[in-house]
Amino acid sequence: MKIIVVGAAGAIGQAVCAELAPRHDIITAGRSSGDIRVDLADRASIEAMYRTAGSVDAVVCAAGEVEFGRLAEMTGEKYLFGLKNKVLTQINLVLAGLNVLTNGGSFTLTSGILDREPVREGSGSATANGALAGFVKAAAIDMPRGLRINVVSPGLLQVSAERYGAIFPGHDPVSSRRVGLAYAKCIEGAATGQMVPVD
Repeated sequence: MKIIVVGAAGAIGQAVCAELAPRHDIITAGRSSGDIRVDLADRASIEAMYRTAGSVDAVVCAAGEVEFGRLAEMTGEKYLFGLKNKVLTQINLVLAGLNVLTNGGSFTLTSGILDREPVREGSGSATANGALAGFVKAAAIDMPRGLRINVVSPGLLQVSAERYGAIFPGHDPVSSRRVGLAYAKCIEGAATGQMVPVD
């Protein structure tokens, strides 16, 4: 299969590429690195990425940003930042790709564990993650041409534990291998409308 991986340079993107590259043709994309540069906040940039890549069988998005902060310090604008930069960006990636993917192709988005296992200062992330799960469940029943859509929701990766572990007290970090397999399950399998946890 020909697969675009957006956010391929990050820890999750690298896990996806490591799992899929031996069996598939991977096109990496990102804001500042990759085979194709793309700004997910710009619909025109997303459309340009698809034109450059041509017809593809699957799209993975492993990119997104949210605001962290104590609830009393959060604002509507901070929640909106996450909704724009983690949720709407991935939704626009799907909308722009509906006529690009081959029949039966798939989108695999990325959320995260914090809507299931919350941590202090993580309500912004939890809000965005929950929104993505709802979008995927509803979008799956309205997809044209047999297209599929799922969202992988990984916990803290082992490779990121030294940097972010203090934010996730008591969490058992997950291996990059397990995370990569979750994306392979979504792409190479038959599921749609699913939130696939990696805890």
